[in-house]
Amino acid sequence: MENIKVIIVDDHQIIIDGLKSLLSGHENIQVIGTAGNGIEALKELAEKKCHVMIMDVKMPEMNGIEATAAIKKKYPDVNILALTTYGEKKLIQEIIKAGATGYILKNTGKQELDAAILAVANGQKYYSSEVAMKLLDADQGSKVTVYKGDFEDAEVLTQREIDVLRLIANEHTTAEIGEKLFISVNTVETHRKHLIQKLNVKNVAGLVKYAIQSGYV
Repeated sequence: MENIKVIIVDDHQIIIDGLKSLLSGHENIQVIGTAGNGIEALKELAEKKCHVMIMDVKMPEMNGIEATAAIKKKYPDVNILALTTYGEKKLIQEIIKAGATGYILKNTGKQELDAAILAVANGQKYYSSEVAMKLLDADQGSKVTVYKGDFEDAEVLTQREIDVLRLIANEHTTAEIGEKLFISVNTVETHRKHLIQKLNVKNVAGLVKYAIQSGYV
């Protein structure tokens, strides 16, 4: 999508200014408005049409969860990207249930912020790796975009594959992984082969690099 119009909703002006600065040089993203809480966000939408609303979660008067629910009810075509310092599973689930399409943390970098906005604008789910890990149990089977740095073309991993990957990255042997996960050595080796294929890496070193870069260890 070209010329993605964005409204930033956050109760801290320094965050708004920082986001505007980060997005100012992007040729396909345009910040068209800002708001300090959910009530102001609704007022902005009454006057301006946007594709993505970057939404803080905890704000005065009307928080991000309440605002997301109200916006999706009145403006269903607006995509909500939650951007917050809070990574609690309950908050993540609540705002996604309210209608948010993506959730990333405020410690993210410009590259991931851009990727998240582009994905959400195109109707895709987008969770940073830390958020995705917390949602795996509740959202298994749902296709989501997870930031992977050098591994953007990697396939989505299953929970069991993630379990094996973490243990590999923490230097456990095949036998130790089998014991910890109550699976056979052959099954561990099969998971390792599938991980190498899915992540397009050559060896265990590549798996470890992916695990570190994606926040699994």
